[in-house]
Amino acid sequence: VQLQASGGGLVQAGGSLRLSCEASGRTFSNNGVGWFRQAPGKEREFVAAISWNGGSTNYADSVKGRFTISRDIAKNTVDLQMNSLKPEDTASYYCAASFRGTAGRSASLYKYWGQGTLVTVSS
Repeated sequence: VQLQASGGGLVQAGGSLRLSCEASGRTFSNNGVGWFRQAPGKEREFVAAISWNGGSTNYADSVKGRFTISRDIAKNTVDLQMNSLKPEDTASYYCAASFRGTAGRSASLYKYWGQGTLVTVSS
């Protein structure tokens, strides 16, 4: 399955962006899907994940209450709504599909990765 992430851009602190991850090649309706991010000079970190049926979600503490992950099985997409953005949210954001159907936090659980979409939050 190929994943395409989109929706990144430049936004002021306090603003919002909505990222979207679209699958092609085959459906990822049986897979958990996660979002990860990597800032320059830093390691990749977990952001959020959603289970195969959307019934379970998982968030990093740093984004809990500000970000919301959701999926549209019919459209084969997973979105990440990001509100109250902070400069420290600046990073390239990657979506990934898991080996499993659960909303895991570890990158090792994810088999398919999309290219990153850059989010820049200005202060």
